[in-house]
Amino acid sequence: MLHVAFVGTFTAGLEQPVRRHLTVPCEIVVASEADILPRLPEIDVLVTMGLTAEMGRAATRLKLVQVPGAGVERVDRTAVPAGAVLANAYGHEVGIAEYVIGAMLALTREFSRLDAALRRGDWQSHWAVGTAPPPLWPELAGRTIGILGYGRIGQAIARRARAFDMQICAIRRDPGQSMGDDLALLGGPDILDRVLARSDYLVVSMPASPQTVGWIGEPQLRRMKPSAYLINVARGEIVDEDALYHALARRTIAGAALDVWYRYPREPGATAPATRPFQELPNVLMTPHVSGYTDGTLDARAKLIAENIARIARGEPPLNRVV
Repeated sequence: MLHVAFVGTFTAGLEQPVRRHLTVPCEIVVASEADILPRLPEIDVLVTMGLTAEMGRAATRLKLVQVPGAGVERVDRTAVPAGAVLANAYGHEVGIAEYVIGAMLALTREFSRLDAALRRGDWQSHWAVGTAPPPLWPELAGRTIGILGYGRIGQAIARRARAFDMQICAIRRDPGQSMGDDLALLGGPDILDRVLARSDYLVVSMPASPQTVGWIGEPQLRRMKPSAYLINVARGEIVDEDALYHALARRTIAGAALDVWYRYPREPGATAPATRPFQELPNVLMTPHVSGYTDGTLDARAKLIAENIARIARGEPPLNRVV
């Protein structure tokens, strides 16, 4: 019988959903990173967001390190024991793609501002009496969305943007792996300037890596249209914090929807998500890294983790192996 450990607060929430999909008998333990250390020598499968050198040394019979999300930046890759493999989990692309569509609409139509105004009785529309009507709202149809990172998330965004009759430009690390989608432009990192200049909405959906951290800085933001919006659902550090703040404060770009950040909570209580005061800018939609936090994501990941546990039990390689 396999011994499986779910480690950490976030991962603990997956234990019951995974258990419902299990097809092999397992002994399951749920613990914090500190509490799991003495039990690691008996663990075969470790479901965790992070792995330290100390954990790796203790896990002498480990066969699988299963990260319950896409990012593996908290895993010390050198700490994965010999004979064990590292795998991650997707399933969040639908939720994130839906968030992006919603963010584009919310930014363009200024739902929050209009809601607040009407609650005060202020009709900021052509229905107001005695005031000039506001400018017409732009439609998404015919606009261009630039997608930086055309993997699972990027392709899910493109499918939904196409339903809104948008033009799609995309960048992927290997454009030769194109799915044959009907794109206005597809290429590698070398076409970034063309995508920046063309996009009405720029979506960051690529993984963070040494090559992509800080990829969007002040020069890149200056190449965007003044009417363009940036939407980041990848990792905060891909877009330089200072450059983004100044571009938004000075209206170099029209606005942004930010779901990923530069600072995260480490203890209970309020935590500012960045060094710069983005919360003071009216042209920023701020959300606390929840674009992929959906029922569909949870179910897809629970099924995948259960399947990988079964594969380890059968002596088969896991899905989504990280190499």
